Amino acid sequence: MTDTADTLLVVSAHAGDFVWRAGGAIAAAAMRGERAVVACLSYGERGESASQWLQGKGLDEIKALRRDEAEAAASALGAEIEFLDLGDYPLIESREAIARLVDLYRRVQPTIVLTHTLRDPYNGDHPAAARMALEARVLAQAIGVANSDGSFPAQDEIIGAPPVFFFEPHQPEQCDFTPDVLLDITDAFPRKQAAMECLPAQKHMWSYYTDLAVRRGVQLKRNAGPNLGLPHDTMGEAYMRYFPQVTGRLS
Repeated sequence: MTDTADTLLVVSAHAGDFVWRAGGAIAAAAMRGERAVVACLSYGERGESASQWLQGKGLDEIKALRRDEAEAAASALGAEIEFLDLGDYPLIESREAIARLVDLYRRVQPTIVLTHTLRDPYNGDHPAAARMALEARVLAQAIGVANSDGSFPAQDEIIGAPPVFFFEPHQPEQCDFTPDVLLDITDAFPRKQAAMECLPAQKHMWSYYTDLAVRRGVQLKRNAGPNLGLPHDTMGEAYMRYFPQVTGRLS
């Protein structure tokens, strides 16, 4: 680790979401010596484990399998991972769930937050995760909002205002996703690929997100200017920024 205070927090609805959509960003942060923490709200045990149900596995067995896969994927990326086990299909928003996220924000002290888009007509768990991530971010800033155990935070436990980026959904056109940030993940992509291969329950996603990284890499080069010397095989991820950028210089 370096002496940087930067900490990336990823709020992921299911056990595989953080890998497909933000694995490059997570790996890149870890490679820079920053802390990366994944908050996995559910295992995706009901809605995103069809192959396991078809094999006749039971709920507890599937949850354990998806947990093992997610832990291996997080390790491949260089990230820590925590599981809230809130259930999926549906992922229910609740005061208890948000309070647990507030605790996590205050403990992790993120400087950047990544999560899902606020619209996804194909999977209601994704916007539910985003809404809870955004609400918890605001509440974790307030010293008058208690922790989940009823105690009030010390001044150094409340968080600042970390920027929030929405990662790319599976069908962006249907989710009002118009990327305004293209992230170069070329050097980090081998870690993302290794993490994807830790998720055989969704093996059909491996090629999709490899191809998407290639396409976003092409777009990254077209928007980067002619003098950056980006390699031909540049790989990318796309994001949307939710809050305004604060800067003293336009660039």
